[in-house]
Amino acid sequence: MHPADTHLPIIGPLRHAAGSEIIVEGAVAQLVRIGDRIVPMLRRLAQILLFGYACLLPGAEPTLPVPANLTAEEIPAIPASLMEELAPYTEFRTATLIDWHPTRREMLISTRFGQAPQIHRVTQPGGARTQLTFYADRVQGLRYRPDGGSFLFSKDIGGGEWYQIYNYDARTGHAALLTDGKSRNMGALWSRDGAHFAYASTRRNGRDMDIYIGVPEHPEEARRVVEADSGGWEAEDFSPDGKSLAVIRAVSAYEAALLLVDTTSDRQTALTPRQPGVSYRQARFAPDGKTIYLITNQDSDFEQLAAMDVSTHRVTILRPGLKWDVTSFDLTRDGRRIAYIVNENGSDTLHVMDTAARKEMPLPKLPYGSIGDVRWHANGHDLGFTIASARTPSDVYSIDTATAKLERWTYSETGGLDASQFAEPELIQWKSFDGLTISGFLYRPPKRFEGPRPVIVNIHGGPEGQFQPGYLGVTNYLLSELGTAVIFPNVRGSTGYGKTFLNLDNGRKREDSVKDIGALLDWIPTRPDLDARRVMVTGGSYGGYMTLASMTHFNDRLRCAVDVVGISNWITFLEHTEAYRRDLRRVEYGDERDPEMHKFLESISPMAHVDNITKPMFIVAGRNDPRVPYTEGQQMTAAIRAHDVPVWYLLAADEGHGFARKGNRDFQFAATVMFIQKYLLE
Repeated sequence: MHPADTHLPIIGPLRHAAGSEIIVEGAVAQLVRIGDRIVPMLRRLAQILLFGYACLLPGAEPTLPVPANLTAEEIPAIPASLMEELAPYTEFRTATLIDWHPTRREMLISTRFGQAPQIHRVTQPGGARTQLTFYADRVQGLRYRPDGGSFLFSKDIGGGEWYQIYNYDARTGHAALLTDGKSRNMGALWSRDGAHFAYASTRRNGRDMDIYIGVPEHPEEARRVVEADSGGWEAEDFSPDGKSLAVIRAVSAYEAALLLVDTTSDRQTALTPRQPGVSYRQARFAPDGKTIYLITNQDSDFEQLAAMDVSTHRVTILRPGLKWDVTSFDLTRDGRRIAYIVNENGSDTLHVMDTAARKEMPLPKLPYGSIGDVRWHANGHDLGFTIASARTPSDVYSIDTATAKLERWTYSETGGLDASQFAEPELIQWKSFDGLTISGFLYRPPKRFEGPRPVIVNIHGGPEGQFQPGYLGVTNYLLSELGTAVIFPNVRGSTGYGKTFLNLDNGRKREDSVKDIGALLDWIPTRPDLDARRVMVTGGSYGGYMTLASMTHFNDRLRCAVDVVGISNWITFLEHTEAYRRDLRRVEYGDERDPEMHKFLESISPMAHVDNITKPMFIVAGRNDPRVPYTEGQQMTAAIRAHDVPVWYLLAADEGHGFARKGNRDFQFAATVMFIQKYLLE
């Protein structure tokens, strides 16, 4: 039991009348164990009693009790009427494409009808969604077995990200566990004949992502073909004859090498040298096995679509001169067409290329937004994908590339709201402290809200991430009902703008990205429709760090902040983030084991400057978070409160790196709305 969990004082040594200490370590330990069980029960009982008492008071508005799985400190009771008002904005649904059926024109999608996304089958455009998995936790789909008799999926427990891989029998509906139930397992894929599957796993030591090959009928016999030296290894694709496995070894977000592993002898052949700042990823074999299609930034500032000759290792760029990143692609089974997505200043565009002629094929116009999950059907002409825009939640579409016919497979609900009225994004740009141009997206409230509007600056995580315009979900409530403007900046270090831009915040340049937010605060007063006196900053994960850092640097220019699973101390974060990801994070942030870097990281940690924060904070954490331990938020909460600054704190016992369960997300959003009303709008 930690004092921050209960706000009870720590009980010190017991003393008798003469003042000598009584040794009671065993008794105290037993009391702590009992307290761990009793305190949550007492807290829950108090919540129920207070809720019942409040409901009995004359004229009292009913409020909602805090769910037992949530710890809510200093958060006022949430009125039931507020939850009713928010409901339409929380009841939107989304759908994403998982895979086409190998022989039938139907697909697997991910969507949510209960608390967490599950796998569903859709048999025709606009058809019903038939739920196939039923778990308390979210399920992530992988791929159909080539004969269509089963498919792979993965799931964790409580957001802990220790993913297990299952094989779902399409005939019986039975899901068989293929992994050990304890390790982290990622990226499962089938061989062309469906006889084997490959995946990466930490089962050997809990840290390094070794590569295994197994058969689903006897998963216990899976054989380790690569003994990895880090958490950055991933199986990419089997060769058509199954004799080779393409494997990526990632050192960072901008550096990765490509290898071939002989599936019988385990011998490794390097297809690319390890070069600082050069990456190769998403390797896919052509049907003849002589070519590997991939994405690389070799000899370029941008991620480009390329083809590698397996025998000579020669790389040919397929779209030379493209000045934006290619983010993903898929190849038809016959190798004649390749579909790929280009990130153009934050928005995605879909392309299809004839691989023989290397010419672009005509496609119908798609909405401005984000596109993902490109998948070719086995027939070679139906291309499926997921798309989201400001006025449509993510839904699944397909294009018949032979006729350019566009079909919509899912129609996700918007909670009964008229989504055509939601705000469209405006691309904005500003100059930072060193003259670098930074961009982002501004969403403005409806015109009925007159005068300069309060601003919420929402910073993405990563840092190797990027905000892309899509469906804003509950954020539409902040725009449409509270009248706030929302800015999503893509500060230096964001993906999508080339590797030079990506590396501008590495190591000792970390706070340069924080200065980009300072420059944004300088830009806001230049807009007469924005109120520079009422600005809130928020973000999750690395965006949470940026939120805390912004508060330490620009406290006098901000009204309040909401930090979600953010880093508060670089040293404690690097020491306690899960072992399988620690080395990858050290490449980005710096190695805390080096004395000079240790000193620097301490100096820029928000915890080192907590006395600069005098404005209200809301801090959110997940108990099972493997990336940013919940203690990062806990220690920041205690430190800010020590300076008598208001801090709301929300901890979920059944969540990890961000809230996934709908009930938890709804509670978090309701509390966030109340925080905004109290500290930003008043």
